Amino acid sequence: MSSHGLADSKSTTTHPSTIEANPMERGLLHNMLTYADSLQALPNFGVALALILNAALVGVCWAVTQPLEIALLAAGLCLTASAVDWGLLWALPRTGRSFGPEKPSALALSALRAIVLSALGLFFAPLWLGLVLMLAVSITVYYSTWIEPFALGVTRERLTARGWKAAATTPPLRVLHIGDIHVERVTQRERRLNALIKELKPDIIVFSGDFVNISYKNDPTAEAAVREVISEWQAPLGVYCVPGTSTVESVERVQEFVKGMDNLKLLANRWLSINTPSGAFHILGMVTTHNIDVDRKAFQRMMLSAPKGGFRLLLAHAPDIAPEADAAGMDLYVAGHTHGGQIRLPFIGAVFTASHLGRRFAMGRHDLKNITVYTTRGVGLEGLGAPRARFLCPPEIVLWEIGGAVNEKLA
Repeated sequence: MSSHGLADSKSTTTHPSTIEANPMERGLLHNMLTYADSLQALPNFGVALALILNAALVGVCWAVTQPLEIALLAAGLCLTASAVDWGLLWALPRTGRSFGPEKPSALALSALRAIVLSALGLFFAPLWLGLVLMLAVSITVYYSTWIEPFALGVTRERLTARGWKAAATTPPLRVLHIGDIHVERVTQRERRLNALIKELKPDIIVFSGDFVNISYKNDPTAEAAVREVISEWQAPLGVYCVPGTSTVESVERVQEFVKGMDNLKLLANRWLSINTPSGAFHILGMVTTHNIDVDRKAFQRMMLSAPKGGFRLLLAHAPDIAPEADAAGMDLYVAGHTHGGQIRLPFIGAVFTASHLGRRFAMGRHDLKNITVYTTRGVGLEGLGAPRARFLCPPEIVLWEIGGAVNEKLA
């Protein structure tokens, strides 16, 4: 775009990180992941013993209904498949792909295999069926940990802005939304992200938070990796970001990530207005506390100083105040946090979303009465004891083309 200007921003002095501890820390999912993460401290022989015991259980169950040699084959199948799982997960950090703990996932997969195979044995199933199911699980494990997490793609969306010049007169504004990069180290995923940004050449970049993986939130190497990645983000009308979940990164921590970077502006509960050839483009960057009452009240306070006219975009980490943003007449609300569920089951979808609104805005585009809401699947992966995996939920960045309607006048 040929010219632009930044209007004076308006801000509040409220720092949600000082209001109360993050409610996410009290959630079931966080507690489960924290417990799972602690299993990484188990010695290798302890994990190996668990895998052997699971295989022994399979053998006992098959021995009830099958000859001993078939029961031994079933037990061997369980142990071999479980060992392969452990090896695949162990290799991820050692090949520089992802850096989560392998033991919790290996134990969970071994238990799953043992349950399935034991049930098959008790119900007189043929061994070949167990072999097919175990192979299917192995393929799924490989695909969801080695392939899909790195299949970063671009989702393209269009939106008509009220009061803007028609696209025939002025090219649409290209706004790139990035969410949840959760950097551990610089891997092929982060390198592909920055290559795509350079290829797309957006006018504006907005990032909806979670710079770092929670497992590495105080790790100097991870901080350097975060800064290396975001230092390359460039757009002629600016790069704007908000903090993510404070359990992952406080406002103060994000300030450290972006310190000294002229290419990027942190919007912590403040408006910022950009003059574009099509019209005024206003961004409200919100800090998400995950206390829904606090977040609603903060949004209502910020709307008291909302600029008039133009296009108004709400940039927040979670999609939880979508109904309030719709009622307030915002135009576009982009968020992340849910990862789309990260692991989605066929015909069911996301099992967990960590959203106050459940699966209502788990991922993708939702056109409400006044506003369009988009929850990105994000780029990175959940931390702590979560498997560094994606299934039926590939990572994405979202490129918006925002233009005016025919016969509209400049606002």
